Amino acid sequence: MRRITGKTKDETLIELQSATDSQITDGPAVLTGFRINLHSDESSGNGLSSLLDRAPLPGNTESEKLQPNKDTVFFRDGVRRIDFVLSYLDDKDGEKKQERRREFEANLEKQGLELETEDKSDSKDHKTYFLKIHAPWHVLATYADVLKVKVPFKESDIPHGQDVPLECLSQPFRLPEHIMHPQPDYFTYPFEKTKTDFFLINDKDTFFPPSTRNRIVFYILARCPYYKEGRKDRDKTGIKRLLSNGTYTAAFPLHDCRYWKRARDAGCESERYNLYKNWARFLIFYKEQPLNLIRKYYGEKIGIYFAWLGFYTEMLFFAAVMGFLCFTYGLLSYDDNISSKEICDPDIGGSIVMCPLCDKKCRFWNLNSTCLSSWQSHLFDNEGTVFFAIFMGIWVTLFLEFWKRRQARLEYEWDLVDFEEEQQQLQIRPEFEIQCTNKRLNKITQEMEPYLPVTSKCARFCLSGATVIFWISLIVACIIGVIAYRLAVYAAFASIIKDPMRKIQLVGRFITPQLATSVTASCINFVIIMILNFFYERVAIWITDMEIPKTHLEYENRLTMKMFLFQFVNYYSSCFYVAFFKGKFVGYPGAYSYMFGKSTKLRNEECDPGGCLIELTTQLVIVMAGKQLWGNIQEALLPLLRNLWSSRKGRHNPENHYSRWEQDHVLQNFSQLGLFYEYLEMVVQFGFITLFVASFPLAPLLALFNNILEIRVDAWKFTTQFRRPVASKARNIGAWQEILNGVAILSVVTNAFIMAFTSDMIPRMVYLYAYSKEGSMRGYVNNSLSIYNISQIPKNNMPEDEWFVNLTTCRYRDYRYPPGHLKEYTHTMQFWHILAAKMAFIIIMEHVVFVVKFFVAWMIPDIPSDVKARFKRERYLIQEYLHNYEVEKLKIQLSASFITEPMSEMSVTSDKHEVLSECL
Repeated sequence: MRRITGKTKDETLIELQSATDSQITDGPAVLTGFRINLHSDESSGNGLSSLLDRAPLPGNTESEKLQPNKDTVFFRDGVRRIDFVLSYLDDKDGEKKQERRREFEANLEKQGLELETEDKSDSKDHKTYFLKIHAPWHVLATYADVLKVKVPFKESDIPHGQDVPLECLSQPFRLPEHIMHPQPDYFTYPFEKTKTDFFLINDKDTFFPPSTRNRIVFYILARCPYYKEGRKDRDKTGIKRLLSNGTYTAAFPLHDCRYWKRARDAGCESERYNLYKNWARFLIFYKEQPLNLIRKYYGEKIGIYFAWLGFYTEMLFFAAVMGFLCFTYGLLSYDDNISSKEICDPDIGGSIVMCPLCDKKCRFWNLNSTCLSSWQSHLFDNEGTVFFAIFMGIWVTLFLEFWKRRQARLEYEWDLVDFEEEQQQLQIRPEFEIQCTNKRLNKITQEMEPYLPVTSKCARFCLSGATVIFWISLIVACIIGVIAYRLAVYAAFASIIKDPMRKIQLVGRFITPQLATSVTASCINFVIIMILNFFYERVAIWITDMEIPKTHLEYENRLTMKMFLFQFVNYYSSCFYVAFFKGKFVGYPGAYSYMFGKSTKLRNEECDPGGCLIELTTQLVIVMAGKQLWGNIQEALLPLLRNLWSSRKGRHNPENHYSRWEQDHVLQNFSQLGLFYEYLEMVVQFGFITLFVASFPLAPLLALFNNILEIRVDAWKFTTQFRRPVASKARNIGAWQEILNGVAILSVVTNAFIMAFTSDMIPRMVYLYAYSKEGSMRGYVNNSLSIYNISQIPKNNMPEDEWFVNLTTCRYRDYRYPPGHLKEYTHTMQFWHILAAKMAFIIIMEHVVFVVKFFVAWMIPDIPSDVKARFKRERYLIQEYLHNYEVEKLKIQLSASFITEPMSEMSVTSDKHEVLSECL
């Protein structure tokens, strides 16, 4: 095992400057640091800087030191790495800000951090100061111990895996080995400062990777106060508050190089360049993602997101193939659609006169005017749709179960096992510690900790719940407004778009009143969705902040549930209306149903004779495709235009004139909730392709194309547009996992109801097997339409013009007895047969899918067997190595104590031996 046997030269030089503080304690404040101003007099050669300048710099030659490279991630001495950068402007009236900065930086130095300031005269805009922060070894070791950072103690002796069958076929999709596995596989154990020789430490400067270093420094920054010593202003704590009040303008860790070019410093890993070259370019969309490199550079939380997104996209491929086959079946069976042929036949559909679809403005119309929509409906409403709906119910289960296995493997490989249990207390938000002044004893740790009283917590939850209910009610009100628009505007479209019986214009054949109403209402609904979404995002963050969650995990989970509940109602409510309410409460001629009563004259909408499924398809396509298109414009096009404008300056500036911290400073900040919005976008898409997929089998295909683009766009943003995020850990996708499970269960129910009540599949099957005399679909259209006596229609429901004087009856979509029958206009027995068949179909489909889902979930273990074996092996090795380590340490202590025994005792013993020998 490789261990450190002595101190490095650089460490010795650092200790020369701080000899008085060489006693390292176990607490966070372990060493009084020092601050270097680059504009101080350094010509004398005194102090640490001059000593370090004489030391050999890693990766730099003497000629390079004569012309310093400002595109670097090291301090001016070329030895100490820049772990974090703070920027600020020197305001004319900013005395309070200057005082805050002085106190804050003094407290950072007390924590042991080392600071170096870049004067504004050296920055490109001559306005911005940059404060560079370096965490020396003793600070990193102290906080790595506090944060229980897992580090390697032995190289793994378990191979990565077996050879993949037909590996040559997958070779074009693979990346080089050094990109996929940028570092060896180790067995790891939480770092302990007192056992440094237990771990594989080759070089203290590179032992902790940059992502771990910036996480530790941010932990210190978030908890460091900026009040004077002796005062206890609890609100004056943390870098977040200093950023919000303008004391500092930015705080960020540095990228290690430019994304289009390797770093000149040999000490830089150039991981950003490798990520851009092998991950962020769209031309390599077919390649696998370098997840280990992503995790190493950005941290586990971002790595888990891209692992989930990549796995979701891979699984979408199978759903997209099946959906495309279902759509292809609809195309190939186009000519076998007898119902559409009857509707389009001038002798059948042309001779059937339908009752008006609205009051006054709508005329009687011929059934063959819906010929085109009936053909379109058949593309999505056919026998293959039933199979596809069942397949998607099983696909969702396979996706979630296989993701659990993939996630378990990542948890082990990325040292995330038991992370939440160990880190729950360490993840306490600084805001909670500041705002909760009450203290109580923790029964587990026996330490005093802040807490929120029950009365305050209940009051905050009540206000939060009331706010969420208000906004959801606002969405429902907007949806009702859109429905009222549909009812009111339908009559206007019916009067504008001429009836086919009256020598219509060309456009009338393709744009019916139903289609025009559906498209315009869907577009209006999409605009309302985006507007409400814009405002509610801010409200959700405000009420979550008001609740003062204790931990970061709790904060994210609460915000996730609020946002998804709102987005669920916002995005899906219009689809639920079309799928389950439109055309279901219409009534019949002479007894129509009205929205808010007859006085409103807003008659409930009817479905097209081909069913409401085609309208649900239209609604789904507009909302889903519109959201994805708008999201891609926001994520890719706008940043690309901004990048084209700003990159001209960046690329043409020499490296020794445009520093690394200035290049990163002009990039966009990646907020703490950046990943939250990425997850939300994908989960909303997941809802579209599962909840309503029976109405549009091509939805998974659209999602697949979008996600292929999404992965590369997100990668491009992270590597080129965003500052480097602070690395953070997460063992899974959090609350999104439960949301996906809930959506998966709900999708089985919604698709079963869509097939039963929105599709025309069940009525066709009942007619085919119970009522057709020929055993075919001939006569189905006539059978599905009831007859009404025009003379019995109330005057308020009749068209304004009177060209229909020769007509005596009209047809409408329902199963009711004809005029003159004993049960005139009441439901026929066929109606009840169809209703029973629909309920039976729902029960059978749900039970079949749920049984298969639970069986598949039971058959597939959540944790792969090889991962269990590796985990047990690591636990065993940890026990063994720790035991051997303690035994060796005890031997050394005993040997040392034996050697240092008092000489007097040894001399007395030797004298006794001499006397005894003489006597003998």
